[in-house]
Amino acid sequence: MPEGSAVRTMFSGIASRYDLANRVLSLGLCVGWRNRMVEAVKACAPADVADLATGSGDVAFALRAALPTSAAITGYDFCEPMLELGRRRAADAGVRLEFRTGDCMRLPIADASCDAVTIAYGVRNFEDRGRGLRELRRVVKPGGSVFILEFSRPDAWFAPLHFIHVRCVLPLAAALLTGDLGAYRYLGTSIAGFPDAEGLADELKAAGFGRVSHERMLFGTVALHRAVA
Repeated sequence: MPEGSAVRTMFSGIASRYDLANRVLSLGLCVGWRNRMVEAVKACAPADVADLATGSGDVAFALRAALPTSAAITGYDFCEPMLELGRRRAADAGVRLEFRTGDCMRLPIADASCDAVTIAYGVRNFEDRGRGLRELRRVVKPGGSVFILEFSRPDAWFAPLHFIHVRCVLPLAAALLTGDLGAYRYLGTSIAGFPDAEGLADELKAAGFGRVSHERMLFGTVALHRAVA
């Protein structure tokens, strides 16, 4: 699993162009995947939501637009340059969002205090995945839900095409957009070492969640997980 300090440094270097790069490199599909998670959260009518690995707040802003104004939404990340982008964006737009420094290995959140927890493309970067998943379980209320949007292993027939994309095409295209070839080479490596959707579901159960389900998208390359405490 990756070292937290290395991941923090990597994302700090591409903070200003990260969201744009994601949209271009996914051909805009990442917006639909994000919105599917937001709709799942909205159906739960949460009063208090923590968006982890929030980055510059892409998911947090989408949640703010979808949920009632009474819902409290806080974004947490351990990369300050990313958080600063989110804070400036919220201030410029007059949006009520809070961004706080927080490492998923030791979250500054009280036990059983969140109705819903969201995390998009962050679990793959956990320094210790078992510990991080237990942290998610700790902060969510009994009966509350954790929603994880994450890359996964594709169907066998699609795997060769996916391998070429994430190992060859994507890093070169990302280097043109962000100026950082290494960050997106890391993406391919991290996906290869990550469990498939069923494997992550088993890890969520081991972390103490009672009901776990997932939805695979784009031939299994992305999965939306829901784990109920």
